[in-house]
Amino acid sequence: MIPIRTKYKVCVLLVAWAVAGVLMIQIARSDAGKPEFSRTTIDIGVVVSDVEKAAKFYTQALGFTETGSFDVAAQMACDTDLTDSKPFKVRTFTLSKEPTATNLKIMQIAGAKAVDNQYLSSSLGFRYLTVFVGDLGKTVERLKQNGITPVKAPYRLGSGNSHLALVKDPDGNIIELIGPM
Repeated sequence: MIPIRTKYKVCVLLVAWAVAGVLMIQIARSDAGKPEFSRTTIDIGVVVSDVEKAAKFYTQALGFTETGSFDVAAQMACDTDLTDSKPFKVRTFTLSKEPTATNLKIMQIAGAKAVDNQYLSSSLGFRYLTVFVGDLGKTVERLKQNGITPVKAPYRLGSGNSHLALVKDPDGNIIELIGPM
């Protein structure tokens, strides 16, 4: 016969294991519900040859809004491998005031070399931005008023009213504009 004290210890141990198991399951469930990313948009950084020309293009010709700027000190740029100790200033732009809106970050860094942007296939790396617009006709007209001509006339996508137009920023970076005419 098993003494009552031993039975009691076994029961307490089994209850403790059960409680620990339930707690571990709850912790696993709560971690599984956490999103992998804190934002579902991606910010884009573009190195340009003339930050003032680029800012004018993105605000006046495309309709972005400048939202701020920040400096990256030489030491931080070196410590994070962003540059070889070259400081730079980043200017930020967005298409909306929503807190999760994508930010376009433009910067001018001394000694940065241009790449071939003639076609998407001209070089490796991120090759273009896509901007979805509410009225492609109005956007193209605003571009023309700012001296920017699309690479080609708007192209119809499929059988609906969605069209595509390509433009290039002052450094030749490709911007794909998609929207109804």
